[in-house]
Amino acid sequence: MDMMDALIAGGWLMVPLLGCSLLATVIIIERLWTLRARRIAPYGLGQEVCRLVARGQVNLYWLEGHSPLGGVLAAGLRNARLGHEQVRARLQEAATAVIHDMERFLSPLGTIAAITPLIGLLGTVVGMIEVFAVIVTGDGASRTADLAGGISRALVTTAAGLTVAIPSLMFHRYFQRRVEDITVRMEEQAGQVVEYLAHYPGELVLAERHADESRPGGRGDEQLEADGRIAPRVKQP
Repeated sequence: MDMMDALIAGGWLMVPLLGCSLLATVIIIERLWTLRARRIAPYGLGQEVCRLVARGQVNLYWLEGHSPLGGVLAAGLRNARLGHEQVRARLQEAATAVIHDMERFLSPLGTIAAITPLIGLLGTVVGMIEVFAVIVTGDGASRTADLAGGISRALVTTAAGLTVAIPSLMFHRYFQRRVEDITVRMEEQAGQVVEYLAHYPGELVLAERHADESRPGGRGDEQLEADGRIAPRVKQP
């Protein structure tokens, strides 16, 4: 039995199963591309920020565009003058937004993993109802094609539902674990920066974008990063 024969044998219930299969595939591919640890929370960024703080060369605009973790750290640094607790609170708020973004589409994927076996079970019930309806008529021996069709629908829809549900459930659990691992990595590096700021002896100096860079011909953050230089330093009030 090829794919087309299976779709026909399964009846109309194969349509939602096929739709769930396509949606799950798209979600899995998108999350595999998005949930890359080196893109969200690259190793060493917290230590690099500490070194830049020591030299007074933290460019917040570069840090925000570096990675989601960079955006979290930049949010904390912008509130460093308000005190240690405010830095922690702002880091937590920014990290919550990043975690929410990482968990995007995981709920639909979990829903697909849960409902597709039920759709397959519904196909099994519908198929068996058709089989018993043929038997009850008393001429089941002469209607073997109808009997075979009902049994085929019962088996095909069940198999299709499990085929979609099993990989969906596996990837759902995998993505949940990956989100947890990336969250722990973000917490570790954010903790390094918070600890460093708590014991930083001098006045925090942050590099800001120069006003001339916003005009035509100005040098933006990308060029500054490529040249290895930092924008002019301005002390926070």
